[in-house]
Amino acid sequence: MRTIGLAPHELHANLLFNSDGLAPFFALDSEVKAGEGSKSSEFLQDGERWVVRLSYQDSNIVHPGERTPQGTDWQLQNMREYRLKVARHPDEDSVGQQDFVAHAAPRWPGMQGERDDGSRVEIPVPDGFGEGVNVRVKGSNIEFHRYPELLQRAAIEVGVTGRYFEEPHPYSNVQDAEKYARVHRDASGPVHARDGPIAAMGHLLESDRRGYRKIVQNDDDERGRNLPGYYHTATLGPKRIREAFPDHHLPKEVKHYYAREALSVPDDHPLSHPKVGSSLQASLLDDDETVRWRDLETLERELDQTVLSVLADAGIDIAPTGSGPFVEDSYFEPKVNHSGPEPVGLDLTRVEQKQESVVVRHLSDGLSPVQWEALEMLVADGGQVAPADIADEYGRHVESVRRALREMEDLVISDYADVSLRSEYVAEMVHEAVDEAREATRRAVDTAAKAAEAAERGLENTMSAFIAWAARHGVDVNDAREAQMTLRFGEIEKHGKAIREGFRVWKDAGMPEERYRQARVQLADGSRGTAWRWLATG
Repeated sequence: MRTIGLAPHELHANLLFNSDGLAPFFALDSEVKAGEGSKSSEFLQDGERWVVRLSYQDSNIVHPGERTPQGTDWQLQNMREYRLKVARHPDEDSVGQQDFVAHAAPRWPGMQGERDDGSRVEIPVPDGFGEGVNVRVKGSNIEFHRYPELLQRAAIEVGVTGRYFEEPHPYSNVQDAEKYARVHRDASGPVHARDGPIAAMGHLLESDRRGYRKIVQNDDDERGRNLPGYYHTATLGPKRIREAFPDHHLPKEVKHYYAREALSVPDDHPLSHPKVGSSLQASLLDDDETVRWRDLETLERELDQTVLSVLADAGIDIAPTGSGPFVEDSYFEPKVNHSGPEPVGLDLTRVEQKQESVVVRHLSDGLSPVQWEALEMLVADGGQVAPADIADEYGRHVESVRRALREMEDLVISDYADVSLRSEYVAEMVHEAVDEAREATRRAVDTAAKAAEAAERGLENTMSAFIAWAARHGVDVNDAREAQMTLRFGEIEKHGKAIREGFRVWKDAGMPEERYRQARVQLADGSRGTAWRWLATG
């Protein structure tokens, strides 16, 4: 697939090595002592200059005595851990942020650590791993697959046998990883807009008590200066991520964000433009799950696909001629290649329409006074309330309230103590319905009549989604059998987008495409034409 190539940002990983037991750890200790506390060197790798510094730090690992539980002689008096700081040479990295720290610590079954209060805690070692070293890597702006080779080469340069770090153990895992593209500030607005993909992920894919979703929308920097899109993120757990990306498994954070210096640098500086990125959220995996180093390719594909899909959904050209809407920085070069994954069409409107159908159905069926009161209080409260609170507020019996809520179980989440609306988007629709109850009910009754007519004509159940779309956008549909279909639009800003959306829903309902394409379109401003006109210029 021809797409813009993304750049790696952060990577946190635990690289385990046990082919030579504790020999790598003893070798690092020996070289630190030979260097009287530290050693430095530099090397060439793939035509690039790198520098490395070996040092040590105190450790809270409990001393094993003369031998480890596995019988390995332990002749070290002090417990230490070792650090390899590897960085691109300053002559080739003026920004100084292409680097990583490799923190090496020993591992053996049954080892313990000592807390500040003197108590001890077991340090987990994977079953069957035996003795070896854990190298905790934290770096940035380096292609992910290069970390092991750079670690191995850096070890050689400070006198440690490279063989020790040749092949990470299968238990090696990734804790954090991010890929990004830097987008021109004039083009990135649709990414973080209220109806953009980040907000849609946060508000449409969440049922408040199932799965995990977190959305942040901060438009002010640390100094209180306004910068729209300064830090917007949506974090989706494993269940939620599959709503947008059916074949994805890994939880992720999707973000649009500026550097802290964005408002302090000249307009032509790369940092004045935002990044759009996606990062792994390993903490949201189940306790028995982890992202193995051997699955790095899958991880990268998911991160790349997430970013590209978000950009494409926001209408940004992801395969431009030249740099297009992208901005080059020290670590991101906007080049188009043929190795990227194909973007996924974010089907967020399908979730939206499903929820629309739920709201429309309840309104068209006619809500009881108790149900209206419950919805009014939920909207006014903005969160979750107790059925007893609703009963007290309106002078109802609490069992009457609970019964009314049970009849709206696909609109609200209710248990014995608390009740809340199922999603932010449902809340928005209900809020509109409560504020304009008469108009909403009139439109819903009309929609119900159209649904009944559709049922009489034997249309599939999926037609209800098209009806919901029409109700949502205030579209009057005249679909007489013999006459040309007419779509009359009320006052909406993006009628072209609505027409194209309606076409997709129409096709999903199994209806003939040509009938929709030839439909007459009448807009509130007096404009007329056929649906084909807007579809062709889409």
